[in-house]
Amino acid sequence: MKLDECSAIVTGAAGGIGYATARQLLREGASVLLADLDQKRLDDAAGRLATDTGADPKRIATIVCDVSREDQVAAAADAAIAGFGRWDILVNNAGLMSFKPIEEQTVEDWQRILGVDLLGAFLFIKQAFLKMKTGGTVVNVSSVHAIRTEPLVAPYAAAKTALLSLTRSAALEGKPKGIRVNAVLPGAVDTPMLWDNPNVRSGAETINKADIGSPDDIAAAIAFLAGPAAAFICGDAIRVDGGRLVRL
Repeated sequence: MKLDECSAIVTGAAGGIGYATARQLLREGASVLLADLDQKRLDDAAGRLATDTGADPKRIATIVCDVSREDQVAAAADAAIAGFGRWDILVNNAGLMSFKPIEEQTVEDWQRILGVDLLGAFLFIKQAFLKMKTGGTVVNVSSVHAIRTEPLVAPYAAAKTALLSLTRSAALEGKPKGIRVNAVLPGAVDTPMLWDNPNVRSGAETINKADIGSPDDIAAAIAFLAGPAAAFICGDAIRVDGGRLVRL
């Protein structure tokens, strides 16, 4: 398989895009450390992944990790290396989204979103640069909100835009270390984050069914960027939205 003997950390891995990405990486031969906030959900995800992929359970590990906490991020990096003997792939997928008019937002609202969606990626990239060997890869999960957005989600859109800038900076600094850094920008994906959006629930934002992708669609793009076929791709951002933003 393409990723035999590689090991990965996937954040926000207990469901949605994170779970689908872990499944894809396992199918391609990697061992995967699932990082998320709740041990029960992690245990359930690990069990389902073993069944879905037929992977040896020894290739699946879990860790409770708040990505906004540097000590917990460092512990996750160390756990991957201790458990699998190496760390080759990082998928920064964990994310939060809130819905509130700007005039009602607080500093705490912004700090909470930025802490996970932006600083969490920074903290994991820092660990990757400290502990990954040459040949490592990082894939940041941004969003089409970094290009076009909607009302009520200013902190999320700002964080996802800044994540693209972080991707470029990290790609420049990672290249001499032999570590590639890229990003994907998912569009409308069939996850709770989409259906919990009050703009969608109210009908203020209408989404054509043809424009709704599955978590597997995003996972395929992430696995491609993480794998050897993308060896000459660095500092790029791939939009994975079914062409939704192509239409004017």
